[in-house]
Amino acid sequence: MRIPFRGAQAAPLDPTLVAPMSTPANPELTSGRRIGVLVVHGFTGSPASMRPWAEDLAARGYAVEMPLLPGHGTRWQDMNKVRWTDWTATVEGAFDKLAAENDTVVAVGLSMGGALSLRLAADRGEELAGVVLVNAAVDSMRKDAVLLPVLKRFVPAFPGIRNDIKKPGMDEIAYPVIPLKAAYEMSGGWAELRRDLPRITIPVLYFRSKEDHVADISSSKAINAGLSSKDFEERVLEDSYHVATLDNDAPRIFAESAEFIERVTAQKQG
Repeated sequence: MRIPFRGAQAAPLDPTLVAPMSTPANPELTSGRRIGVLVVHGFTGSPASMRPWAEDLAARGYAVEMPLLPGHGTRWQDMNKVRWTDWTATVEGAFDKLAAENDTVVAVGLSMGGALSLRLAADRGEELAGVVLVNAAVDSMRKDAVLLPVLKRFVPAFPGIRNDIKKPGMDEIAYPVIPLKAAYEMSGGWAELRRDLPRITIPVLYFRSKEDHVADISSSKAINAGLSSKDFEERVLEDSYHVATLDNDAPRIFAESAEFIERVTAQKQG
């Protein structure tokens, strides 16, 4: 078990680095169709981890909504004040905006953002054309996870892992700790999601790093065993760690996800 973190108040993050992103579709680049992409960052992270991907999607003509999840992008203490349902509500709100303004929508997510994208797919089903996951976290083999119901009452946070990135010089702009009340909320959301994975039947493309120091193999096993999607593929990233969207395999993720989005949205319209 890690030593509990009882540090002082952390300085707030630069709001310009963690700002959400919202861009309209450019149907001239997408054969006249308005296609929206919902982009969801991970636990303790920020839109900074997804911004290059979001900008690539926007440059291809897709409308992009990349929200800042509640409790993120400020001080880590703020995460202990929010619930799993606050995160799902934010994701649903961004999805509803995209759905109202575009012909079809795809969700893409990193880590917990992948879990939230799958939650949306389980709840809204055929309203989505597809989902792209990068190192999605839906489970954990951490031994101390079973103690969260008790620990969260007495310990604010544990030391965390941020910038699990193989490529030098990259920064996901994340909190340095794991807020325990927030981690408990996430674990409860995961448990419910795992039960509901069989409800997901839409196309799913799943990128998973061969070496990941944050999301362990239990998430891959749960996703592979749980999904009902006939159009499902898991692709292994050989040269990236957890935050693969900022890592050496990022260009591959961008290109292959764009191919997937083009295919599934064409099928959706057809």
